[in-house]
Amino acid sequence: MPNTQTAPAYVTCQEERFRLYIDEARLQARVQELGAEISATYAGKRPILVGVLNGAFIFLADLMRSITVDCEVDFLKLSSYGDRKVSSGNVEELKSLDAQIQGRHVLIVEDIVDTGLSMQYMMSRLAAAKPASLASAVLLHKPDAAKVEVQLDYVAFSIPNLFVLGYGLDYGQLGRNLPAVYILDESASGLGEGDQ
Repeated sequence: MPNTQTAPAYVTCQEERFRLYIDEARLQARVQELGAEISATYAGKRPILVGVLNGAFIFLADLMRSITVDCEVDFLKLSSYGDRKVSSGNVEELKSLDAQIQGRHVLIVEDIVDTGLSMQYMMSRLAAAKPASLASAVLLHKPDAAKVEVQLDYVAFSIPNLFVLGYGLDYGQLGRNLPAVYILDESASGLGEGDQ
């Protein structure tokens, strides 16, 4: 039986309050749109979706189910945050791809792009394997936080430089299971923009 419960307007994570920013219906509608665009682009091809762990797994699962062409999946795991709110700026690869991607159509699926450093690392790393094509699909993009320019082919939402939580995004490994995207409630926490 489907879950018809709506996401609460406010949640607490790590003793801080967050308020609803992008609800489930809006998320799912946008993911379906991206899936249709990707399906059209890759018609007659068999892309491999490369999910970036841990944050992208929910977005990837929903996106993959909305894609109508045959596709495969693999995962990379990077670290630039640890348990902090602010990226360290140093990208470390914790899990490499299992699949061989030479000559393949590769689509990187990422939960969030802020500084752009992780995406820049992945694009460079995967391009070195000589795929037939290399593109990216991103749930959230924070243009105001960018430190480097990166290629973003499919972007679900461009957002201000806010700390976000839910739908795979975490705060100290908690909150990923929230069905919607929340932002830090500045009036309750006293923390400002740009802390993610």
